[in-house]
Amino acid sequence: MSGINSFENGDFTYRADTTSATPGGADGTNKQWLPIWSGEVLYAYDQFRMFDHLVDARTIESGRVAEFPIMGTVDLQSAWNAGEELLGNTNDLTSKTIAISLDARPIAAHFELDNVDLMITQWEYRQELARQAGQTMANARDLQISSFLARAAAEDILVGDPRSGAGWNRSLVNSPIYDTSFGPEFAALDTAGNPADRTNGALQCLAAIEDFMVHLQQINASTDGVVLAVTPRTFHDIRALGVARAAVELTGGSGRPMFGGVAEAGGLGAPLTNSLSSLSDSLEYMGCTIVKTNHLINFNAGLDSIGEARYNIDGSSGSGADVKGLLFQKGGVASIAKTGLKVDTVDDVRRNTVFTVASMLSGTGVVRPELCSIIVGKATADKAALRSDLGMSGAKAGEYVNTQ
Repeated sequence: MSGINSFENGDFTYRADTTSATPGGADGTNKQWLPIWSGEVLYAYDQFRMFDHLVDARTIESGRVAEFPIMGTVDLQSAWNAGEELLGNTNDLTSKTIAISLDARPIAAHFELDNVDLMITQWEYRQELARQAGQTMANARDLQISSFLARAAAEDILVGDPRSGAGWNRSLVNSPIYDTSFGPEFAALDTAGNPADRTNGALQCLAAIEDFMVHLQQINASTDGVVLAVTPRTFHDIRALGVARAAVELTGGSGRPMFGGVAEAGGLGAPLTNSLSSLSDSLEYMGCTIVKTNHLINFNAGLDSIGEARYNIDGSSGSGADVKGLLFQKGGVASIAKTGLKVDTVDDVRRNTVFTVASMLSGTGVVRPELCSIIVGKATADKAALRSDLGMSGAKAGEYVNTQ
């Protein structure tokens, strides 16, 4: 770009030619608009995104597809006789993979401004727009990954998966669905209803964590990186377990909150003087990290699009699945990106404006559905019924298939 110094000549100013001013200011003003804006957007994006860190995320350098292998099993020869030739596991010679593709088009946050000087000279104004742009991109990406965590929980394992079937070394089974047959008060979660029902629902969330951990152990999966994602209301219902809600509960002295950091009650959580009011706060329970998010797919994304058709499932409490929480191990879903977040600014001389776009080309896919479960506030017969509730048909149909 004309007038921009490189770092090689020892001059670290952004714009050396001060006679080359951007629109909205007089000549001679040293403009720092583009690099400052880019850094602030990237910082805001990293501050607000959450789910990318909780799943299997990677950046691809070329092409549109990332391949994830399906690992088979190793045969055991129970008695290796002299002269007997070992042929290997002849049923699993073919390498099988799951292909995760980038979306067809990038998502973008954008705006147009007619007074760049205001952005440059008033830091608070520029920083607020940077925050909004970064947050918009982070929120959209979180919703897309959240959508695929719900989709993964609704997928069956592959027919003919080498890890499933009969035999002591083939333990792969579908992940459980946590509906109202498991916890009747799941329906009361994240509502303004009876606090006692919400408390019971919160306890049932802890029971779901325990059951999910058993499931992971039974299929010989890793129990590291297990997460329960719930709404802020449900998070605080869990955090408040054991806190007295009526005078009768104080009989004989105050109670012992489970997550109040009380040593005699297990030492979970933090003292109640700590509000845990930040969206980045979390709780730990039996090896599971409990996080709060505003980006559960508990609404009909078909009416408020978050990307391509496959992301726009229905998790609402009406005709949809009534999603209350996502319980998963990080290897269940993959998030891929081509270039990460990209910020571009262009001077539009004809319109006397500056147009700014933050964009990202990314993709999401199901890798191991047996590592993803869902908490719903209704009765669900099976995985097929859950897919129907989520609206996974047509352009939104299941994508978990063996690509080789």
